[in-house]
Amino acid sequence: MQSIEISRALESWYARESGEELCELIQARLEPVLGLSFGYHILQMGPLPTRSLVGASPINHQIFACAAADGKASMLCHGDELPLESDSVDTVVAFHALEFDEHPHGSLREMQRVLRPHGHLIIVGFNPLSLLGGAHYLQGLKKSSLWNRQRYRPVSLHRLTDWLRLLDCELESAQHLFPIPVAGSVRLRNFIGRVDEWASDSSLPGGGVYIAHAIKHIGGVRRPRSLRARARESFRGLSVAGTPAPTPRQPRSDSNDLAA
Repeated sequence: MQSIEISRALESWYARESGEELCELIQARLEPVLGLSFGYHILQMGPLPTRSLVGASPINHQIFACAAADGKASMLCHGDELPLESDSVDTVVAFHALEFDEHPHGSLREMQRVLRPHGHLIIVGFNPLSLLGGAHYLQGLKKSSLWNRQRYRPVSLHRLTDWLRLLDCELESAQHLFPIPVAGSVRLRNFIGRVDEWASDSSLPGGGVYIAHAIKHIGGVRRPRSLRARARESFRGLSVAGTPAPTPRQPRSDSNDLAA
């Protein structure tokens, strides 16, 4: 199954009523986290460029990277080969960007590379150690399924935490959503929603989806001037939501002070 087919199949999964509810819940839980990040550029990665999770971000320049050619991505690329300069993005949001990637650790390393020091890294992924993860495993026994192990390689939160530690990124918080897969009547779904809210407030693991929020704690690296110029070119032609904020003007030194 190619990237474009994975994107379509996952979009179809989220187009269901339960998927729409899950997406809305993810957006609601991300809103206070995105409110902590400021800067000039925010990058969303993953096979779902049509579903924005960064709408609540105060950052104007929003970049959507995807390997599928039929999506509304503003940048087509593989996750482990981002055409962006190091330390150039203020916030990175990975929306199922790792579990459908052949090289998830390489993609995570690229996210860390392009993220500026003390920038925010937010990862949304399916939890294999959950009821939903078990259902995906059983469905994946069929070769044509989206959840087949040849294309779907879920990353547990425990493994993700180890990877982040190796990349000098510190996990700030982790949320688990949907401990019980949404199904049944409206009344049953409302009950499941209350259980989910209680489980999340109690920081209980086992939700079908996790949201990991990490901070990059590593110093910036000075790059050659030619590479910085190449990075500026990589931003040309990218879609912009709103108008990017102007670069703050640096205070001028007083000649009298210098003379003193």
